[in-house]
Amino acid sequence: MRRRLLAAATVAAAVVACAHPAAADMAHSTVVSPNPVDFTPHVLDGTVWSMAVVGDTVVVGGAFTKVTDAARRTTLARKNLFAYGLRDGAIRTFAPQVDGAVYALAPGADGTVYAGGAFKTVNGAAQRGITKLTLGGQRVSAFTARIGWGDVRAVQARGSRLYAAGTFQNINGVNRAGLARLSSATGAVDTGFDARLTAPGLSRTRVEHFDISPDGRKLVAVGALLRASGYDRTQIAMFDVAGPSAQLTSWYTDAYKPQCMKGFDTYLRQVKFSPDGSYIVVAATGRASSPDRLCDSAARFETGGTGRRNPTWVQRTGGDSLYAVAVTGSAVYLGGHQRYFDNPHGTDAKGPGPGAVSRVGIGAVSPSTGRALSWNPTRKRGVGVRVFVATPQGLLVGSDTDQLGKEYHGRIGMFPL
Repeated sequence: MRRRLLAAATVAAAVVACAHPAAADMAHSTVVSPNPVDFTPHVLDGTVWSMAVVGDTVVVGGAFTKVTDAARRTTLARKNLFAYGLRDGAIRTFAPQVDGAVYALAPGADGTVYAGGAFKTVNGAAQRGITKLTLGGQRVSAFTARIGWGDVRAVQARGSRLYAAGTFQNINGVNRAGLARLSSATGAVDTGFDARLTAPGLSRTRVEHFDISPDGRKLVAVGALLRASGYDRTQIAMFDVAGPSAQLTSWYTDAYKPQCMKGFDTYLRQVKFSPDGSYIVVAATGRASSPDRLCDSAARFETGGTGRRNPTWVQRTGGDSLYAVAVTGSAVYLGGHQRYFDNPHGTDAKGPGPGAVSRVGIGAVSPSTGRALSWNPTRKRGVGVRVFVATPQGLLVGSDTDQLGKEYHGRIGMFPL
């Protein structure tokens, strides 16, 4: 009950702060509690891939079919999308019909939300991969963007601009490999913005994830890419997006050139800016463990300066994948199916190395050193955490399992401040 009242008491600030689209994670003055709130609803099957806060509503996307209230008394059919109250966990009537997984969500203006994924229709209308919805569940018909094939894996709105990334090769018939900028109102492609991403020798170019700096000037993209705007950029590239075009910056790193397990065209999964924009943290998989490679690791890079950059620190799991990261200033939260942090030499076969600490499925590290913090709620590992969202109340988590902080929480939860 105490946690319910605390969440309700802080929601007024959240409604104001979350009413407008924002980039990067929200700053927190302290690490969140390891004890999740009791009032969040549960997703009963599949995977939660994405979450977005629009006013006092949390929109949830993924590949699922059923949800239930916090008390598990009422089960509702919700396919790939649903929403609940940020302050009380009450399930909303929001139930748009999409015929495929939703991998990405972003808040829009005037109580709307953008959704990206592998769907082909929205409420019965043809609209592949990307759409704009009201919180009533209606498709915004004025937004007509659609991809030619593939999927959308990340979206982010900034005023009149909407950025989208994924496996697509064109939007509205305009060639754009993996990354595009659109009108946030109509979905029209910004024809002056072209990152010119390519991946010579790979099966296709794709962007797994991107983030935009708090000041809106920089965009960092990660994925199956080897060149950007004609220059070598292996798995990660930074652009200046303040102007009318996508200007590749001189910032680069060769840290992700070494191969992990054979078959990975990219092993980078998420990237997030710090709240002040001074650094980024990258979460990676790779199914390998080595003290001289960044497989199955998280790494911090400073965003200032020019030319080649090496990681400031590396957090190694010892052979277990990381899929999600949140950077709040007081902590860097990491999620996947890892068993350990601070595990430089351990492997799946050999177990933990010297100095390793147990951090099952979720954990936090110091932003300055990358070493594990004491925060250790644990979760059922499954495949892994897929999304974190930092809010004024705490940290939202979406995954594919039903145990979080030693309690039952079906695929979603929130750790309060």
